[in-house]
Amino acid sequence: MIPLRDNLRLARAPFVTACLVVANVVVYVLATRHGWQLFTGPSEATGLRYGAIPYTFSHYGRHCAIGTLDLLTGQQGLLCSGWPNVVGTVQSARPVWETAMTAMFLHANLLQLAWNMAFLAAFGSAIEDRLGHVAFLAFYLLGGLAALAVQVLFASGSTVAVLGSSGAIGALVGSYIALYPRGRFLALLPLVVRVTFVEQPAWVMGAIWLAATVLIGALGLSTAIGTDTGLAITGQLGGLAFGLLVALAVAGRVRERAPGSELEVRVGSG
Repeated sequence: MIPLRDNLRLARAPFVTACLVVANVVVYVLATRHGWQLFTGPSEATGLRYGAIPYTFSHYGRHCAIGTLDLLTGQQGLLCSGWPNVVGTVQSARPVWETAMTAMFLHANLLQLAWNMAFLAAFGSAIEDRLGHVAFLAFYLLGGLAALAVQVLFASGSTVAVLGSSGAIGALVGSYIALYPRGRFLALLPLVVRVTFVEQPAWVMGAIWLAATVLIGALGLSTAIGTDTGLAITGQLGGLAFGLLVALAVAGRVRERAPGSELEVRVGSG
């Protein structure tokens, strides 16, 4: 099911959410502008250049990059400083701290991009309305960084380049469920011969997002190279936990919604 909109009335236009969606799409198009990469995603070299590699965060001063594995055949592959048989220092294309941000805006393929953007647009609007534009942007970025921190903590030796905004969106989903437990979404349900519209509670849509995102990660569709199911799971759960905790901590301090603004209009009402 693909979420379209919720049943909350907004007091302000969610232009930061819209800008984030546009930014993700633009970055993806620029990274995949050569031929059929638009559908299959950025090249391995691009993913490793801008993706977040847990190994480089947990091993200070060490870097990973595409290099020559065999001088005779010219075979290319991933090399990390500190590995056996790797002499000298591997020079990373981008500073390690920078990849923590760039990884949030680069997706591994068109499927991951479309799925994440649908949930960003659906869940982000209400959270931006509740927190305000600046606080919402900070919350989104911190959610992505928190998810990455959890991934590094539980998979410190992984050299799989993690891409995508799943951690940040997990924070949005978690905070939405905590702040609006009665919220409902109008969702698109594609069937074999037709599509239909259904109304679902926010927690159901959140569960669908988590399950599908973990599946995408388990199939290796959310990483630049290889498959790492552990990274897929820990990242999403880290983002969800961050969103829930922040929402519970600030629920009584953020701006109160105007009377009658929440849940006044049912999804799909004409």
